[in-house]
Amino acid sequence: MRRDWPSSDMTGRQRLLVICCLCYSLPANGWDWSGNVAVEGRTFFQSPFDSRQYDNDGSISFEPELAREWNDGRDIFVTRLFGRLDARDDERTHADVREFQWTHVGDGWETLVGVGKVYWGVTEAWHLVDIVNQTDLVENPDAEQKLGQPMAKLSLEREWGTVDLFALIGFRERTFPGVHGRFRTHPRVDTGHALYESGAERKRVDLAARWSHYIGEWDLGVSLFHGTGRDPLFIPTLDNRGELVLVPYYELIDQASVDIQATLGQWLWKLEALYRDSDSGGFYAWTGGFEYTLVGIAQTSSDLGLISEALYDQRGDESATPFNHDLFLGVRWTANDEQSTELLAGVIVDWQNGSTLLNIEASRRLGQLWKLSLQSRAWFNVSPKDLQYPFRRDDYLQLELARYF
Repeated sequence: MRRDWPSSDMTGRQRLLVICCLCYSLPANGWDWSGNVAVEGRTFFQSPFDSRQYDNDGSISFEPELAREWNDGRDIFVTRLFGRLDARDDERTHADVREFQWTHVGDGWETLVGVGKVYWGVTEAWHLVDIVNQTDLVENPDAEQKLGQPMAKLSLEREWGTVDLFALIGFRERTFPGVHGRFRTHPRVDTGHALYESGAERKRVDLAARWSHYIGEWDLGVSLFHGTGRDPLFIPTLDNRGELVLVPYYELIDQASVDIQATLGQWLWKLEALYRDSDSGGFYAWTGGFEYTLVGIAQTSSDLGLISEALYDQRGDESATPFNHDLFLGVRWTANDEQSTELLAGVIVDWQNGSTLLNIEASRRLGQLWKLSLQSRAWFNVSPKDLQYPFRRDDYLQLELARYF
């Protein structure tokens, strides 16, 4: 039987209710409260392939955070919850414990127990080596939102670097849009009947280790992972109603990776590379490039970053990710004003089949407590061989207004 948090038979709205009750019941005295509540609207410029999908969508999200320190800062407890109520897609109405962790800091060592988030990597276009947390794909197709991962972590700090040892307790399945959602495959993914190579399925304990250090202008990281891969393979099958669906299959993998970043004046050089082995075969992949920052453009306080990265996967069109022989070109404009105005725009082009993804992200604070964010994506000349082919009619504009507390 599949088990989810809190249980697999709970609906997204029921999980939201649990999150609300947790927020209401937590104590206030001696604790630091923060977080945000946001309203989001999406409009799509083209009609969907499936008549069950929508043209416009609206949702409300909330993300409260509660923290407390004691023992002269050697003990820290942090909990960060997340929930979204979506008007269209039942799968996007969901809740998650992003963090629920206790950290104890010793002399040259540190422990963490609970639910946490860990980020590995340095590149902009695609976070290749980031593997500890599962992707919350219903939140955004950019795959940057992550689910909380139950874990125990030991960190050892030495002059020659920091070693992090992880026991990842239990597996989180990737979320996917539902029948009515956009940014989904055709046929859709059936998350209710996921398959596993490991007999322990969701109860498996995965292992990971990482060494990180900096030498002058160089930041270095070497990571190892052994366990259930976060990127599923897909098996076409017929569901109980005779509809063709894709069933996720999570295989066991061994992965070794490196990430390197060098800050050389106005240049920022980045590289992520990995080798992964499994029963389906071994392969290597890498992504790397640079960001060059023009400081104080046009005699203003604004900075302009010019970004270029290449993305390569040895599997080519058989890759489980869409960016296997692609080039990313982008700009990052930072106003450096009181409103923290920012803009990131770029294109990812497949240099073999010409598939192109345009991405624009912008944000600006409104006063001290409000923030307005914009996001837009569009797909052009998408090849039928490209994994982005199902999204070729999902061009959209998204606006979000968040209130922080």
